[in-house]
Amino acid sequence: MYRTNTCGELNMNFTGQDVILCGWVQKSRDLGGMTFVDLRDRYGITQLVFNMETNKDLCEKARKLGREFVVQAKGKVKERSNKNLKIQTGEIEIDVLELNILNRSELPPFTIEDETDGGEELRMKYRYLDLRRNSVKNNIILRHKLSQEVRKYMDSIGFIEVETPVLIKSTPEGARDFVVPSRMQPGTFYALPQSPQTLKQLLMVAGFDKYFQIVKCFRDEDLRADRQPEFSQIDCEMSFVERNDILETFEGLAKYLFKQIRGIEFKEPFLRLPYSDAMEFYGSDKPDLRFGMRFTDITENVKGHDFAVFDSSEYTGGICAEGCSEYTRKQIDELTEFVRKPQLGAKGLVYIRYNTDGSIKSSVDKFYTTEDLMRLAVTMKAKPGDLIMILAGDKKRTLSALSELRLEMGTRLGLRKKDIFIPLWVVDFPLLEWDEETKRFYAMHHPFTSPNPEDINLMESDPGKVRANAYDLVINGVEIGGGSIRIHDAAVQKLMFKVLGFTDEEANEQFGFLLNAFKFGAPPHGGIAFGFDRWAAMFGGQDSIRDFIAFPKNNSGRDVMLDTPAKISVKQLAELQLSIGNKK
Repeated sequence: MYRTNTCGELNMNFTGQDVILCGWVQKSRDLGGMTFVDLRDRYGITQLVFNMETNKDLCEKARKLGREFVVQAKGKVKERSNKNLKIQTGEIEIDVLELNILNRSELPPFTIEDETDGGEELRMKYRYLDLRRNSVKNNIILRHKLSQEVRKYMDSIGFIEVETPVLIKSTPEGARDFVVPSRMQPGTFYALPQSPQTLKQLLMVAGFDKYFQIVKCFRDEDLRADRQPEFSQIDCEMSFVERNDILETFEGLAKYLFKQIRGIEFKEPFLRLPYSDAMEFYGSDKPDLRFGMRFTDITENVKGHDFAVFDSSEYTGGICAEGCSEYTRKQIDELTEFVRKPQLGAKGLVYIRYNTDGSIKSSVDKFYTTEDLMRLAVTMKAKPGDLIMILAGDKKRTLSALSELRLEMGTRLGLRKKDIFIPLWVVDFPLLEWDEETKRFYAMHHPFTSPNPEDINLMESDPGKVRANAYDLVINGVEIGGGSIRIHDAAVQKLMFKVLGFTDEEANEQFGFLLNAFKFGAPPHGGIAFGFDRWAAMFGGQDSIRDFIAFPKNNSGRDVMLDTPAKISVKQLAELQLSIGNKK
């Protein structure tokens, strides 16, 4: 037996007992006749003690230990004279009688500490060392606990976990697929699933009326803090349900996870917000409701004062930042530059200071009287001490820029607190979105999303106004999950493909397997998929999902530890009957 105990379990109750510990050397300290070594494993740290007077050879051996050496220590538990109550084992130490070096270590490229000196790229290259750090290790443990609680809850309400294939057929209408060439069928390709969407619908046809899976998904798209090329989702589907059934079932899952993982109990139903209101008042389909600053549309209020920017704009809107009237010119200039960034595209920022003494001052005083500005302040529901910020231009782009400005102000004012959670359902999304470049409609979610029954008559006459029977769970400005009631009626599915520009032949070529299955009695069904990594990051109080994935990719989609993606050999290419062309 290599060890009798772990480095995180010993306390005063073990005093006088003989124990064997194994782990990594965190650090050592030589204090004249005594040497102290902190031994670390997954469970914690225990202090080892070596005495030069009682065992000189053993003490000298301990002094030669380097950081991250793997050692076995045999000894007796005793009470520490200088207790460290910051760690679980801080009241005891091990008087070592025997020390065995199980493996030596080179000096690590960065310190294995919570506050490390290693940059992100370096830590990703040596990820197996980074995972030894408490902060990262605890993230992985949280992820494990989350997965166990998901399975426990889903099993308790009658769901069955079913694995679906990883090598599937490439289908359009989503993100870019990762494709895998087939050696046995030269010239053909599998795709890695962006999600098990069609497969879980087939499970509904098969009669598995409550399915779920914690599944790996793959999307070849640009990366960001909450996106990786391979990620995990909690994939769910139910039969014989309507929208409310889905929302109530998975609101239950969300509330259960909050209680089990964070000890937070939600007793009231989650807010339900129509997509149109989310866009009109927050400029985003995933609004952060931890703070206010709802938009006010003042397009008509500001026209007719010879201020060309407002007079010529499709939309003018503003937010009111409480207690910010004392913002300096420098701070306002910073915000102006923020909204002028190319990705936001605002032309500028108009401000109105409603000072604490009741006076009012604006950057457009030349065009608006004090009375005009005061009327705007009343419309914006501003109070003395507030700062009003206004943007104008194309409506879609201005709403988006105003959304980013609102979030920036929420961050600056400390209103986006990590320990406050405001969940909501965003519902009634548009079914379709128009693409100017290709001059056609695309499904906002996927082509099997059911239209709102009230809007089916608009499918051919005005498809842009059709609402989807779809929903997203949004928490603190993050889309945690999304889904829809699916189309199960062949006539409605055919109409959907027609609006999307598919011929019958194209629809059958891409989705024939599903359409054929629907001929054999498809039940009404719907589902949802949650971002498992996003749940973990949110519960862990972080924005990035990367530290909750054991071996993540960097922002370029590379695994710098494995040095991949990488070229393959000429022999492998020949077996696949592939050639790599060089760009001229």
